Amino acid sequence: MTAWAPLDLPFFEEKHAALADRLKAWLHWFESSESELDALSMQEQCSRFLQSLAQHELLDFAVPASGQDASSIDVRSICLIREALSYVSPLADFVFSMQGIGTAAIWMHGSTAQQEKYLPACREGRRVAALALTELEGGSDVAATACRAERKGDVYVLNGSKAWISNGGMADQYIIIARTGDAPGAKGLSAFLVDADTPGLSTGPNVELIAPHPISEVYLDNCNVPEENRLGASGDGFKVAMATLDIFRSSVGAAALGLARRALAETMSRMHERRLFGGTMAEMDTVRMRVADMVVDVDTAALAVYRAGWVRDVRGRRITKEASIAKLVGTEHAFRVIDTAVQLFGAAGVTHGHIVERLYRDIRPMRIYEGASEVQKLIIGRQALRDVQ
Repeated sequence: MTAWAPLDLPFFEEKHAALADRLKAWLHWFESSESELDALSMQEQCSRFLQSLAQHELLDFAVPASGQDASSIDVRSICLIREALSYVSPLADFVFSMQGIGTAAIWMHGSTAQQEKYLPACREGRRVAALALTELEGGSDVAATACRAERKGDVYVLNGSKAWISNGGMADQYIIIARTGDAPGAKGLSAFLVDADTPGLSTGPNVELIAPHPISEVYLDNCNVPEENRLGASGDGFKVAMATLDIFRSSVGAAALGLARRALAETMSRMHERRLFGGTMAEMDTVRMRVADMVVDVDTAALAVYRAGWVRDVRGRRITKEASIAKLVGTEHAFRVIDTAVQLFGAAGVTHGHIVERLYRDIRPMRIYEGASEVQKLIIGRQALRDVQ
């Protein structure tokens, strides 16, 4: 297997080369710790990854220090980290990304008191963060949120449930998106910061997915949340959630890119080793054409992902359309790459526990979470038509 290294792209600066060196140090830690990590439970692995990411100062890129705003976040750095982590461990990538996704509403919309209370502990790996957005019937339709927050004096009473919440059961606090008013659709939503030990908040058992990670339902039963724990103004919940996705949606494409690059590396190594019909598979024209498709898909995904980050970081523009393109192209192209890898590996590629089989399970959910591919197309089309009005 070829070791991970950043691709040679025009979107990177000197600071990204320095970050790549830091990532290589973390990858060395992972390689030396892999056998020990394999003996741990999934939750224990997540805890170890959180501590290691904090010690290597990688969480700093996803969780700004108190008093900093969204302008301090470099999306290309987040993407570079997610690509490198997913290349060797999708679970480590999950831990990193959720600390960012679970705290973004705090560092973008939280009060000074909220930031000082939560951000340092999350940045240092002492607290686990989560965003509770999705509901069982709503899926990618955030505007269909049914969870309600009824105001009673200076307290909101939350009732409802959230489904498929990453870090559910492990998180120390949740960002809960709930309906606070009679306004229709997205206009009636607000965001709340709720500690995991708040009476009335509970979680279900871990949901077993094809790509395992800590995920569960979150239940709210007359859960009292002080008004001071609201993030932003009443009715800003949809805006808070979308601002988070604008920053982190591109990085889903980056994580998919990491998986695709690993699949490509594994495939090229195998094609040189495996012999069929009197020669190596690498000598077969049909294999060369399939590998060519994989290379083109990897390069295209990388350009889409890091272009989105560059537009946001350098041009300072909102990247709703670009982030959706990065997510769509990154995940769909990576799926094609990994599907081809499975095909070229043959029976080994569908054997449980094989690296290519694991990559296949890891890539499939990425085409669904943080907005399914179909939703990304709707966003891209709507935004493109709006841009030329």
